[in-house]
Amino acid sequence: MTAEQIMQRLAAPFPACDVEWRVQNTTQDKARGMAVPFIDSRAIQNRLDSVVGIYNWKTEYRPWHQVEKGDKERKARQDGTPKEVNASQLCGLSIYCEERKEWVPKWDGAENSDIEPVKGGISDSFKRAAVLWNVGRYLYDLNPVWVDIEPRGRSFAIQKHEFERLDREYERAVQKKFGSVPPSPHSRAEAPDTPKQPKAVSNGK
Repeated sequence: MTAEQIMQRLAAPFPACDVEWRVQNTTQDKARGMAVPFIDSRAIQNRLDSVVGIYNWKTEYRPWHQVEKGDKERKARQDGTPKEVNASQLCGLSIYCEERKEWVPKWDGAENSDIEPVKGGISDSFKRAAVLWNVGRYLYDLNPVWVDIEPRGRSFAIQKHEFERLDREYERAVQKKFGSVPPSPHSRAEAPDTPKQPKAVSNGK
């Protein structure tokens, strides 16, 4: 496989069953939210395995900066409470280049997440590094979709009945951008697991 073929396969769109959605913004009444697509780490790992081979890619993680949380920082000044910080890390995703006979790394970083902070931060930095290899980069070009949402904990989740429509909207956008839709091994309704509800936000971020 040539380098150009490898890059084309890395950049290829994912089937709808591999795409997940998160709520990025909500309406004022919190009844509807703006859903944006993303790919989880396992889908990226499978893509790398199938395109370059399980022995020809690797990751490396390094600590990055720490950022003080604004509210906690102000409270600390007032009552002596220790300041709380958001830790972060860099991920280097390397692919072996047979032509050059060397590993080629690309790095990106992310702060720890609110849920499972370290695990979430590592996953996010890996996904961002994969985007530098053009894996899932096209998702940033797709328009968000407004959907019905429901409260879930301190945030919001997409209502179950919306996922089939999201799949259709995604496939329509992929067809327009790439000229074809990748085959899906199963529909979302036939998948062995219930669609995982991703993190959602209610503060508009």
